[in-house]
Amino acid sequence: MGEETMFRPLHAALICAALLFLAAASDGRAEMSKGQTQYVPCSSHIYHGLKTRQVDLTVTLVVRNLDTRRPLTVTAVDYHGTDGKLLRRYLAAPVVIGPISAREFVVEEKDKEGGVGASFLVRWTSNDEIINEPLVEAVMISSSNNLGISYINRGVVVKE
Repeated sequence: MGEETMFRPLHAALICAALLFLAAASDGRAEMSKGQTQYVPCSSHIYHGLKTRQVDLTVTLVVRNLDTRRPLTVTAVDYHGTDGKLLRRYLAAPVVIGPISAREFVVEEKDKEGGVGASFLVRWTSNDEIINEPLVEAVMISSSNNLGISYINRGVVVKE
């Protein structure tokens, strides 16, 4: 077997590796964003048993900027009820969240208007492309009558 024949598999492997690397790099660039809308499900209360006992929840929405170098601007945090009706706008003006920083928004436990199928729509923008989109979560918690409940729902990007 000649020297040229021995190196053909190596050349083919190197070309395949280079193509895979370029494909992975272009996929990463496609995920960068200058803004999004995220839908975040939450509940102002849930039921314990066969809908016999309502458990009221405090909802804390947390918007976390995961980018280590760039700020982002939250332009809207809108709270909607189970029927989709807008119940509350949390922002009167845009809010800047710095790199690796967070901002929280609270629905108090006594506020039951949202219902089991409540949600937030969170809109954000950035002057520069953000490498890691923000992590937006709703944390629901209650502790009363020897019953403790807590859970988290993450936001998902929606197209408008």
